[in-house]
Amino acid sequence: MFSIRGFIHDLRKYKRAMLLSILIFAAGLALGAGNADTITRWVMPDIERLGEVSRNLAQSDHPELNFFLFIFFNNAVKSIMVMLLGAFFGILPAFFLLMNGLALGFVVTAAGSEGGNVLDLIIRGLLPHGVIEIPAILIAAGFGMQFGYLILKSLGELGSREASERTVDWRGFLISAGRGAIWIVGLLLIAAVIESTLTFYLVGGPAR
Repeated sequence: MFSIRGFIHDLRKYKRAMLLSILIFAAGLALGAGNADTITRWVMPDIERLGEVSRNLAQSDHPELNFFLFIFFNNAVKSIMVMLLGAFFGILPAFFLLMNGLALGFVVTAAGSEGGNVLDLIIRGLLPHGVIEIPAILIAAGFGMQFGYLILKSLGELGSREASERTVDWRGFLISAGRGAIWIVGLLLIAAVIESTLTFYLVGGPAR
């Protein structure tokens, strides 16, 4: 049920949704990097809010543990919600990907324009945990968009086909989505451990 082989099979089975997820995120990155001045007012409130949360957590008695709990539950809850909210025709997962891509592209570009070392930011601040976290989020959104597509397809077949002729395999999708959710949460757990320890120290967390 929860085997890695089954999970990989699911990703291949829904490869179009997964590819669309990657493309939307990449489009967000490109827009965020190329239009930093224009989108500042869109993303800055969220970035400032996260910055304030980060500062408060860094000053707490157990910053690593608090960072881990915040990062893991924030990402895990959002990812599962993105999968479920895909029921609204896949619109919300696509929007979630676009906005996350915009924010990341903006942050990297803004750091470079302010004289920061972009390569250093990517290698130390994003790469250690991002190689796990970003794919997990992309996969969650892919399942969410596939959910929306199947909803639309089911509605289209509802009035045009007999029940025995309908092609949407809801049982198969729900099994795949459930297995995907388990693996996504597991990957985000690993990413949160890395981000709250290795990344935390690489970007200047306090030595303890």
